[in-house]
Amino acid sequence: MSGESSVTTSRALGEDVAAVRRLLLRMTIVSADTTMDVEALGGGVSSDIVKVTLPGRTLCVKRALPKLRVAADWHAPVVRNRYELAWLRAAAGIVPGHVPAVLGEDAEAGAFAMEWLDPGDHPVWKALLRDGHVDVDTAAAVGDVLGRIHAATADRPAVAAAFATDAIFAAIRLEPYLLATGARHPDLAATLERLATVTARTKRVLVHGDYSPKNILIGPAGPVVLDAECAWYGDPAFDLAFVLNHLLLKGVWRPAARGRYLDAYAALVDAYRQHVAWEPWPALDARTAALLPGLLLGRVDGRSPAEYLITAADRDHVRHFARTHLASAVPNVATLAARWARAA
Repeated sequence: MSGESSVTTSRALGEDVAAVRRLLLRMTIVSADTTMDVEALGGGVSSDIVKVTLPGRTLCVKRALPKLRVAADWHAPVVRNRYELAWLRAAAGIVPGHVPAVLGEDAEAGAFAMEWLDPGDHPVWKALLRDGHVDVDTAAAVGDVLGRIHAATADRPAVAAAFATDAIFAAIRLEPYLLATGARHPDLAATLERLATVTARTKRVLVHGDYSPKNILIGPAGPVVLDAECAWYGDPAFDLAFVLNHLLLKGVWRPAARGRYLDAYAALVDAYRQHVAWEPWPALDARTAALLPGLLLGRVDGRSPAEYLITAADRDHVRHFARTHLASAVPNVATLAARWARAA
């Protein structure tokens, strides 16, 4: 890495306007005398993200961090930035308008620039869900976008070769969510290890890996998907279980809307299912239903606990449900949702 690039990794981008300028110069987006305003954007644990206002345009710059901003000692290869870019470009060809446009990249610094989408007309789905705005049509659109990406990349050797990121996915998804959780629950460690093994060995579609409400904006034309740092060619059940996990957990966060979250859960599954032709739906459904309790438990006792599970009672509720259904799996996600409703 050159001395110039090393400067960009020595401190947070939001604190170093000169580093942002150097990145944008190398991307040929600005000149040495272009005026700019740089604002750090909060909320990210795995990357520096800044908003850059230039004359006549606004954009974002994102740079992967080697150590994630969580309490646990969680490191991840910064090369994941390259695969996030590749995922954005692949998805743009499948679901145009549902991912931000890439404007430039600096592979050496592990950074890229993309279009800025104003939160005034592109709110984060997580914020809408938090505030009780649970729209089943929105959830269906989220499931539809995911299903279209999975279907278009299913059983594609060239895509599989381009996203052979098994080591990265293991480091930032399987280990922190499943294996680390097993260390906290020794009686379930073998079950969680089997889930990780099945997931790792299933190679069917291009997986986003962090398909979460915090990474989905809801714009005038529908969902816009961000943050594909975990991009991997593997098991579609992971993406589906990951987003459904969040809809279940929102019902603990906002119990008055629990029924509406479950309606959104069902709408998302129904829309996604319409695209599943690469394997029998019952097989994918069963893998998703088996994986989901592991991810639920991971958001309590893994390396990335859900920040809104504040009380011990809430954590115990999720923990008990997840442990019960890891010990005795159900055949499909509909049954799991029905049991979650009764557990309330």
